[in-house]
Amino acid sequence: MTRVPATVLWGTVTALIVAALGGRLVSAETGPDGRHSEAPASITGQLSLPWPESGQASVLDTGSGRTGTSGEQTPVPIASVTKVMTAHVILTGHPLREGESGPLITVDQQAQDESASLVESTARVEAGQRLSQRRLLELLLLPSGNNIARLLARWDAGSESAFVAKMNRAAAKLTMKRTSYTGPSGFEPTTTSTSGDQLKLAREAMRDPVFRSIVATRQVDAGGVTGTVTNTNKLLGTHGVIGIKTGSSTPAGGALMWAATAERGTILGVVLHQRPNTTPAEGLDAAYDATERLVTAARR
Repeated sequence: MTRVPATVLWGTVTALIVAALGGRLVSAETGPDGRHSEAPASITGQLSLPWPESGQASVLDTGSGRTGTSGEQTPVPIASVTKVMTAHVILTGHPLREGESGPLITVDQQAQDESASLVESTARVEAGQRLSQRRLLELLLLPSGNNIARLLARWDAGSESAFVAKMNRAAAKLTMKRTSYTGPSGFEPTTTSTSGDQLKLAREAMRDPVFRSIVATRQVDAGGVTGTVTNTNKLLGTHGVIGIKTGSSTPAGGALMWAATAERGTILGVVLHQRPNTTPAEGLDAAYDATERLVTAARR
């Protein structure tokens, strides 16, 4: 009897499986929603989508494993999309379970002073106020409080510069090779990245159920001087969108990291550098328009 090498047998079985699946090799993968799903062992092709005419964008369909990217992947300012990494670093170092609030954190004078700024997005807080870690993450991600980003950085690492070093180490761990963080809020135009790099972060961040829950929240009542805060993402709840984070500034233009439900898995995307050097509002409107077209087409 002739012994058939195991590699030949495995190759034959694999070929039969692929044929049975219509030429698509699949493997088990944990998706951004924390559930196991079938996904291709390797990318089977590029997504054909109505890409933005300018700037850059990247999309991943976690159900099929197909990806697509448009625009030159040159690092550009990403504005408040930066706060996704800030939240990721905080939740990595201080993980929360769904339903937990986490430790109480005391608001310092700097965070109060910065909350009165007229040139950047902030959340109103008072020195001495004690807010939970989850509440501060909500104030970070919903109204996009720059002062809250810096407060969390000081609480976590002792200084903003030490926290930024942690952000860049986290980026390196995710192989975000074209990303450089220079602050926890994104207010600095020197914080730059690409849509492809930020897509890697989106996928990792959405694995955390607490992060997913927060970015899917329309508004919260923080009480005290803060009051009710509303999510800046106007696409939330439309076209299956369940998050993630907006960003806008004059040098960055409009930016949006997003996630949307699909029939199978989740679709993740990042749109950057839409109408830069105009106004933040004009840039963000362009990012919304580009994202709406991408989401609609990708969900089909």
